[in-house]
Amino acid sequence: MKIKTKDSVIVITGKDKGKTGKVIRTIPKEDKVIVEGVNIKKKHQKPRNKGEKGQTIEFTAPVHVSNVMLEDPKTKKATRVGYKTINGKKVRIAQKSGIEV
Repeated sequence: MKIKTKDSVIVITGKDKGKTGKVIRTIPKEDKVIVEGVNIKKKHQKPRNKGEKGQTIEFTAPVHVSNVMLEDPKTKKATRVGYKTINGKKVRIAQKSGIEV
């Protein structure tokens, strides 16, 4: 997976198309990422104890990694991820501007 935690990404498809946010968590086994402020779901929870009220909880659900693209640090547009070796170290770069991510 080319997108890592703390990367700034843009949603390219779905109901949240065009939204940007930081990746909170990656789930490599399922090819999914959790992006803050994107794909917010509601969960209705029953009361657990007597006298307590039920509640609606909002949480951020995972998005498939193919539905997000890295945000170019220079142009603030969606870009692909590339790799370059600098001083014998493999580094991720933004394809559009060539800047290190």
